[in-house]
Amino acid sequence: MITAISALTVLGVVLGGLLGLAARYLRVEGNPLIGEIEEMLPGSQCGQCGYPGCSPAAEALAVGEAEVTLCPPGGRALAGALAAKLGIVIDLSALEEKLPAIAYVNEDLCIGCTRCFQKCPTDALLGAPKQVHTVIAEICTGCEECMNICPTECIEMLPLKPTVATWHWPKPEVKPGKAEPLAA
Repeated sequence: MITAISALTVLGVVLGGLLGLAARYLRVEGNPLIGEIEEMLPGSQCGQCGYPGCSPAAEALAVGEAEVTLCPPGGRALAGALAAKLGIVIDLSALEEKLPAIAYVNEDLCIGCTRCFQKCPTDALLGAPKQVHTVIAEICTGCEECMNICPTECIEMLPLKPTVATWHWPKPEVKPGKAEPLAA
């Protein structure tokens, strides 16, 4: 009995050491650009770009399979930053700037079919089968997936109301013929 335990212990230590050496010396380095691009993306894993999350989208951007304008939540600012990172010149004037929005369920029309549950990537919908559903606003990314699948069209996207943490002073408007305002 002691011989078997000793043999298994020695075998485990030897194989563990070999695995440790293999992990150190046979490691394949990944593309560091993928990690940098992934850090730039919002990380909401909403799927609006057509990829299942931000990691696959970053991989597609790094190898040139995707446009820098693929992320709707990031808007123009993210597209410009990605273009600069990848060394691409792009015209962002045609890119529509999307205001932050969250889903709202009209409870009078909701039939409780749970299709929106199955489609929501962030589990922002709350309810049960054949019950009225509601949206947890803090979790909703505004991906519109639930709105597109709803059979009764009871889900609509409403603009996100500013809070103390998200409100900013509006930028001054430049009138034609006037000088540009000074940058602070």
